[in-house]
Amino acid sequence: MRGRGRLAAVISADEAHQEVYVAWRCAQDLCAVYRAKETAKGRQRAEKILETFQTRPIAEVARLGRTLRRWREAFLAYFSTDHANNGGTEAVNGIIELHRRIARGYRNRENYRLRMLLAAGGLIP
Repeated sequence: MRGRGRLAAVISADEAHQEVYVAWRCAQDLCAVYRAKETAKGRQRAEKILETFQTRPIAEVARLGRTLRRWREAFLAYFSTDHANNGGTEAVNGIIELHRRIARGYRNRENYRLRMLLAAGGLIP
């Protein structure tokens, strides 16, 4: 067996795996929203997720569905803003937060600022 067939066999072998499989399928469906080549297809998948996730029997998936419905406008904006997102900003913020924790004890504000620029790739050698 290959791919999905093998996975289906493992899932059907034990009822306890059913919940994991449903959660995995939901994760794959959410990833497919962002992988869609056509904006209309991606938006259609996103709309379906907004309709169905909150009704799933798995508490975590249902909670994600409710969160996505609360953030519906922002979630769907991805498809009307030429796939714009704040991923780059979040990545730089994560780097700065990491180095802020590492740089405990900096007393000179200018040195701290330079350290953050260096960590985030903002200094050109």
